[in-house]
Amino acid sequence: MSLATLSERGRRRGPKPVSPLRQVLRPAVGFDHPADVLKDPFLDSAEKRAILSSWACDANAVESEPTLRRLPGSDHAVRLMDVLAALRRLDS
Repeated sequence: MSLATLSERGRRRGPKPVSPLRQVLRPAVGFDHPADVLKDPFLDSAEKRAILSSWACDANAVESEPTLRRLPGSDHAVRLMDVLAALRRLDS
């Protein structure tokens, strides 16, 4: 992923600007739903898989809600089922 791409991606997100450094360190920041990752034209399949995999990891599990994942800095949780479904779509 190039810095130009990161800068471009940060601008197009509109109300959720993402600095290039933060995007590199936490690549899922700025996405509201796993479907948004799949639709991103600036990411290749490997980058999408890395973002979705990090989103699905236990480190992002909502306490007392093991079927939900919340990204750091996000104001809402996403169903783990949705993240895994997006990963499956990448494989097909």
